[in-house]
Amino acid sequence: MTFLLLLAALIALLYLGMPMFAALFLLPLGVLLYVEGGVPALGEMVIGKLDGYLLVAIPLFMLMAHIMVRGKVVDDLYGAAFGLLRRVRGGVGMATVAACTIFAAISGSSVATALTIGKIAIPQMLRYGMSRRGAFGVVAGGGTLGILIPPSAPMVLYAYVTETSVAALFLAGVIPGLMMACMFALYVFLTEGKARAPDDEASAEMESGVALRACWSLSLPIFVLGGIYLGVFTATEAAGTGTLYALMIAALIYRTLTWRDMLDGVQEATRTSAMLLMIIAGAAIYGYMLTKLQVPQELTQLVADLGLSRTGFLIAMMVLLFVLGLVLESFSIILLTMPAILPLLGTLGIDKVWYGVLLTLSLEMALISPPVALNLVVIKAITGASLGEVNRSIYPYMLMLALGTALLIAFPEIALWLPRLAGYGG
Repeated sequence: MTFLLLLAALIALLYLGMPMFAALFLLPLGVLLYVEGGVPALGEMVIGKLDGYLLVAIPLFMLMAHIMVRGKVVDDLYGAAFGLLRRVRGGVGMATVAACTIFAAISGSSVATALTIGKIAIPQMLRYGMSRRGAFGVVAGGGTLGILIPPSAPMVLYAYVTETSVAALFLAGVIPGLMMACMFALYVFLTEGKARAPDDEASAEMESGVALRACWSLSLPIFVLGGIYLGVFTATEAAGTGTLYALMIAALIYRTLTWRDMLDGVQEATRTSAMLLMIIAGAAIYGYMLTKLQVPQELTQLVADLGLSRTGFLIAMMVLLFVLGLVLESFSIILLTMPAILPLLGTLGIDKVWYGVLLTLSLEMALISPPVALNLVVIKAITGASLGEVNRSIYPYMLMLALGTALLIAFPEIALWLPRLAGYGG
């Protein structure tokens, strides 16, 4: 099949050490030169793809997260969750899930969530009797919530590529994200019941102060998402306003953000955004190649010939996305698959918002899938544990994510109920 052959060729180039953006440029150019003899209006095609107001939201959301992290505003999140849950059965692990859930609504990044919360939470969990496997697993699993609970940079990119409402996608991620967080917390409650802190009144008084300070972290996602849903500002305006709000909290209230921190955050957000924009530029040529080779029509015909139902197609796509996630990062997968898959969604009556959440869940599974995954590498770096030990901790969370995906396929309203309640979709 043409689509799979092209994906295989692209992955082969990546394994040879070629950067993603270069592979995305060179492979389509080579194919088009062979098939068409050239690529007309290449510059206009690339500029047209990058000329999108919505894309500005991605670097701004990244900068907002960097400000909150480098300003140490989010350090109070785990302390607040720990203070509330520390005496509950499995409370130290459940506090980690809660902190990951809240931080996910700030960072929009799974790796950032696992790194930031893991550095604080893993020593605490081990100190209060949680097993090493349990502590590693809950951080790796909880970290995946970063790209599902809004705001989410992959969701913004998906909305841009598919011309879907960002607000609808953000709303659609809320209930599935909370559902997965509850699954993770229940698993910790059942398997790590001895992991709880002793009743210490002095400690409780100290943690109540931490909880009050954590309200500033909690206010940021409420401010950003509330403004979008109430129609006060667009997603891009929300990203800019949220960045200013984060700057105010870190610089004026916490007073922990230095000029060096700010410069480092701007540089990191710029570097990541530049990489993404280069990949988007390459993906424009890649999508043009797919259209010229009639890959969407070929896939549509294949689905018709195989007689795949909507559910069968979704299961097949979730497996494909999971496999791609083992070798590619989330932005690349969205840009590579959607030009070919998008026409099929309309043919099979699959809601684009629903599919976006399913895609995100599949990418989450790939983020923690052995032998090597970004969240697992982060935990290895934090703890010094062997990669094998970290890998063994994650299998229950992979099963829970698979269960969450199955539930979402069987019951689309888990994702679609909230957007429809807010007036998005049918």
